[in-house]
Amino acid sequence: MAQLNLILLGPPGAGKGTQAERLVDDFDLAYYATGDILRAAVKEESELGRRAGEYMERGDLVPDEVVVGLVVDRIERSEAQDGFLLDGFPRNPDQARTIDDELSRLGRQLTAVLLIELADGEVIRRLSGRRMCVKNGHLYHAEFDPPKREGVCDQDGSRLVQRDDDHPDTVKHRLEVYREHTSPLAELYEERGLLRRFDGSRSTSEVHDHIRASLATLRLESEL
Repeated sequence: MAQLNLILLGPPGAGKGTQAERLVDDFDLAYYATGDILRAAVKEESELGRRAGEYMERGDLVPDEVVVGLVVDRIERSEAQDGFLLDGFPRNPDQARTIDDELSRLGRQLTAVLLIELADGEVIRRLSGRRMCVKNGHLYHAEFDPPKREGVCDQDGSRLVQRDDDHPDTVKHRLEVYREHTSPLAELYEERGLLRRFDGSRSTSEVHDHIRASLATLRLESEL
């Protein structure tokens, strides 16, 4: 198994970003988050980027065919020849099936889908406790990493606020959307034997070690 072609799934607050950073460093993978790809394509003013920008300017969802096209464009680049990590894509079974077809066309296939699981209550606890300084965006957590002075950033003395998307009601809505779209994806990939589950309530290092061990096992199995 020369390539590691991975998809990372998990609810908001499960630690996907941290694990993605570590996996990219561990295995020298190209990392593609849907939002980053869309913004980069719009900035590059490619044909697909212009199409995506039109939808984004109107506040509409970018159609599946445009998103898939942008993702495939990245996967075809030399930076992804040894493997990639997709974060936030696919978002639904139709996108999953389309990207499978495109990978087959390229003579490639998925290695694994990594699902970091976390109970809703813990997601709400983690996200609703986050605080950000208004000046430079430094992050704190009311419970896990509080500032020395309540409501004041340790680094620049600016006011700490709770982002709108971290309010408990908003987090609950984000979870509902996530469950609606991710449950079918998890079932799809589990049926294909690609899904690997990880306990997001464990420490960052423990989750990382578990993921690395799972990928090492997959490599060994592929060599037998």
